[in-house]
Amino acid sequence: MLAIQLQAMKRNFIFMVLIIVFAGCFKEKRSGKAGEKMQDFVVDISNYARSIDSDFIIIPQNGVELAYNNLEKPEGLNSRYMAAIDGFGTEELFYNGIYALDDERLAMLREVSATKQVMISEYVSDNNLAGDAYARNYQEGFTCFTRLANNYDYMYIPDSVPHENSNNITRLSDAQNFLYIISTENFQTKQEMMSAISATNYDVILMDLFFADDTFTASEIASLKTKANGAHRLIISYISVGSAENYRYYWKKGWGLHHPLWLKKKYDGYKDEFWVKFWKKDWQDIIYGGDDSYIKKIIDAGFDGAYLDNVEAYYFLYHKD
Repeated sequence: MLAIQLQAMKRNFIFMVLIIVFAGCFKEKRSGKAGEKMQDFVVDISNYARSIDSDFIIIPQNGVELAYNNLEKPEGLNSRYMAAIDGFGTEELFYNGIYALDDERLAMLREVSATKQVMISEYVSDNNLAGDAYARNYQEGFTCFTRLANNYDYMYIPDSVPHENSNNITRLSDAQNFLYIISTENFQTKQEMMSAISATNYDVILMDLFFADDTFTASEIASLKTKANGAHRLIISYISVGSAENYRYYWKKGWGLHHPLWLKKKYDGYKDEFWVKFWKKDWQDIIYGGDDSYIKKIIDAGFDGAYLDNVEAYYFLYHKD
């Protein structure tokens, strides 16, 4: 009797293990397919934007594995994806206060940096580490913006500019530094924010299309394209393409999780944000293609390019449950 019970327990254990393995493989397969759809999405955004402005700059943030066929470094670089973008934005490579360095991600960034600009946004919980964060990235040939302990949400302009210069920046590859400032909470008015940015010598400014609900105009963006020292710089607009934000102009009353159905999953840590099924036409129409699309608004406002956040949505839709 005991032997029969043990055999039954063993069968149940094996069955549970197989279920777990199968579920993991299923998630990986779905994640891989979604990754390919994100590659297509980024390429389509780029093609649309460059059909209007041939020099329009596209920089996806995070998800550097999307640069590769089948999302695997040994499979080689994906030529369509690489041709569609001008650089790679990455958050917290050497410093974020919590996680250890990801050697695989670093290896990918080193490879793609041979032909594309790599822009790293670090976060140091100890301000004394800021100098080392800059040094480690510039040693790799990456440009870097380091947030100090009070600036996790990209609210403040640092007092000094790394590798400050008086060069005219006309291409992303010319840039030696950048300012990442997408929160407007530290400024009372749009003009106050613009004045603070204008007083700097950053080569590239990453900022939002909006100040609160007010869109920056083409004349306002044009005024920011001159550094304090008189040289030209680039202005790039932030946009989330893998998540929907309920404070954006496109959000409709009554929307919520699974309504519309492409609002797939809550975004942990951001109560106003949802991961989306980004391959769905209704979401893609919001992002690009029409006169009221987000990318068209960015182009109309005179930005030099778009910084595509949350391209790693393909992964978080099927993981981190």
